Amino acid sequence: MNQYLFRLEFMVRDYELDMQGIVNNSVYQNYLEHTRHEYLKSCGIDFAAYTRDQINLVVTRAEIDYKFPLQSGDRFWVGLNTAKESRLRFVFYQDIYRMPDDKPILAAKIIGTALNSSGRPVTAPELEKALII
Repeated sequence: MNQYLFRLEFMVRDYELDMQGIVNNSVYQNYLEHTRHEYLKSCGIDFAAYTRDQINLVVTRAEIDYKFPLQSGDRFWVGLNTAKESRLRFVFYQDIYRMPDDKPILAAKIIGTALNSSGRPVTAPELEKALII
């Protein structure tokens, strides 16, 4: 298990399960996104202010390796690290572990960028400060 820049704990809710009684694969993306948003908020990034300034933070690619399913009532945590992939693209490396045994559940690489109102990539200075290289 790696050291993480940011960590957030969750618990699986019944409505997040699929017909097989495990967390639906799409729900994991909600867990990952919520963790990214909480991390950026902790760094002072205000999504509403960015939107008012016509800057949209968007995911351009998501790579997810599912390792083991979560079930109703499972407690888990998401670990997050960041990197700059290029001048305009940033990466969130995120892992999910079940608690209390820290069983690996998922590994993800989420790539994003900031776009202006015309859809062109732009730099976002506050975001760059939140990215640890």
